[in-house]
Amino acid sequence: MEAKAIAKYIRIAPRKIRIVIDLIRGKNVGEAFAILKHTPKVGAEVVEKVLKSAVANAEHNYDLNSDELYVAAAYVDQGPTLKRIHPRSRGQAFKILKYTSHVTLVVKEK
Repeated sequence: MEAKAIAKYIRIAPRKIRIVIDLIRGKNVGEAFAILKHTPKVGAEVVEKVLKSAVANAEHNYDLNSDELYVAAAYVDQGPTLKRIHPRSRGQAFKILKYTSHVTLVVKEK
């Protein structure tokens, strides 16, 4: 049995969150929380929130034991890109791309 949680339209670039996701993939849930708590990246807060939601889904919806859970799958997809214009010299305009992410975590019982 597996439980899943998804956070969509997170205003952090996917490449920044993937660094954090790679740290916890395949780990025990307790160990994953400890890693995320001591990771000084912005994406760690978002991933911790999604992991907490996935564990809550597993306990509430599927009656799984939280001590036996591990991170079975963890991935980040790119969301829509926000396009902004920054004025430059001689009337030019440069594009600023603000990336968004969709974070997905799946937890399973051992």
